[in-house]
Amino acid sequence: MDEQNLEKLYYTMGEVSTLIGVAPSLLRFWEKEFDMLDPKKNKKGNRLYIKSDIETIRLIYFLTKEQGYTLAGAKEKIKNQRQSAEKNMIILESLKKVRQFLVEMKIGL
Repeated sequence: MDEQNLEKLYYTMGEVSTLIGVAPSLLRFWEKEFDMLDPKKNKKGNRLYIKSDIETIRLIYFLTKEQGYTLAGAKEKIKNQRQSAEKNMIILESLKKVRQFLVEMKIGL
């Protein structure tokens, strides 16, 4: 079995903050503000995030940083319309990838 295709079960706060592009302090703040974000903690107290936690963080980032929602608005959107918000996030990410591809193609001409 190829080890590179295996996903990790737990991710550290540093890995998640690098992946999302935010400071660890913002992750701790969001953990206090959004009750659906509850990472596990090891015996040392280090936060360990699973894949669903990372998806929640990505959604919070999308709503607050990219869409301009307030924290209260983002909480409400996640609580009542999570699937719709996730779908919009995926569509926007796909469009960004297409745009990046087209820009690279234009530069290559």
